Amino acid sequence: MTATAVPSAVNRLLDGTGGDQAAHVAKYGDLPHLPLDALVRAVAGSRLTGRGGAGFPTEVKLRAVAAGRRRPVVVGNGLEGEPLSAKDAVLLSRNPHLVLDGLEVLGRALHARRAILATGPDIDPGPVSTAARSRRIEVAQVTGGFVAGQETALVNQLNGRAPLPRDPFTRVTESGVDGRPTLVLNVETLAQVALVVRWGADWFRSAGDADDSGTSLFTLSGSVAHPGVVEAARGARLRDVLEPAQPWDPAAVLVGGYHGAWVPAQDLDVRLTRRDLAPYRATVGAGVLHVLDSGTCPVAFAAEVMDYLASESARQCGPCLNGLPRLASDLHRLAVGVRDRSLPAEVERMSALVTGRGACAHPDGSARFVASTLDVFRGHVAAHLEGWCPSRRHEGTS
Repeated sequence: MTATAVPSAVNRLLDGTGGDQAAHVAKYGDLPHLPLDALVRAVAGSRLTGRGGAGFPTEVKLRAVAAGRRRPVVVGNGLEGEPLSAKDAVLLSRNPHLVLDGLEVLGRALHARRAILATGPDIDPGPVSTAARSRRIEVAQVTGGFVAGQETALVNQLNGRAPLPRDPFTRVTESGVDGRPTLVLNVETLAQVALVVRWGADWFRSAGDADDSGTSLFTLSGSVAHPGVVEAARGARLRDVLEPAQPWDPAAVLVGGYHGAWVPAQDLDVRLTRRDLAPYRATVGAGVLHVLDSGTCPVAFAAEVMDYLASESARQCGPCLNGLPRLASDLHRLAVGVRDRSLPAEVERMSALVTGRGACAHPDGSARFVASTLDVFRGHVAAHLEGWCPSRRHEGTS
């Protein structure tokens, strides 16, 4: 994915000044010094949720770290392990100081022992490293990968260990980097915090939905004329968010990336909120919107995605070691037209077996994507079991 911004009517995050700190201060003003209680109130009032994928309330994480007995560590997560996402790279290129503002204001209020910005191998750390130098913020370029961006995997890596998810019962807000309470927030979440402390919770909520406030960055890819990153209000219609990229001949849109779910083309007026996306088992997640055109076989696409997810697993438990490769294999059999009518049921059985049984959420997200594919593209699955594919450009069956 090329790291470019697509022009849109909303520009809270993407109209930054690059690495020029003086221009940044002239545009946004000095960063306020907020005591912890005032910062917590501002974040709580904004109803800001994490922009990295899970959508967890930022206030809850902040309060948990603030309750710790040791000086904490604040970490900005810019790994961008999702292959279809480019928002972190675009944001760190166009507005690095806003991300650093978020780290700095949180670090000051929490009296943090360290503030770290972690970037993945596909993001050039040079510009943000220069910007961070005068702020006593560390920049760490770490190993990438799909599960490496999971917060416990990132903490493991910052502690010098393998980038694998750890025991989910030990929260990083209690024991993370250096064994200290650790606040891990996606870089977009940090930029949103920097806006909240400047303009207030009411201003932040002036965009978005009552239950899903503010704006988000969305990466638009697939069958679009202008792929890239766009900013839009939460609660905007999916059709309107896609419009600047000029999608063509959509059959469905994958919302949320490889752990996401499909929204059929006839439902593009759905609003991008947790509530409205729930019937599709989708969430806004990390803001990935991938358009699949009617000439691309969704079963073959899903099989390729599952190949990737199986190869990127943590390989720490049975669902990853055995379940995900089996799902990928069965989807490939469907994609090439194997006339085994037990295949859909077997895929559903294996999806149920891996769900809720992994050491992390990787198997669950993978199973959700597979289940959505079988549901939304039932006609394709039935055709493949007859040995043919409805997609015009698919050449894997006959």
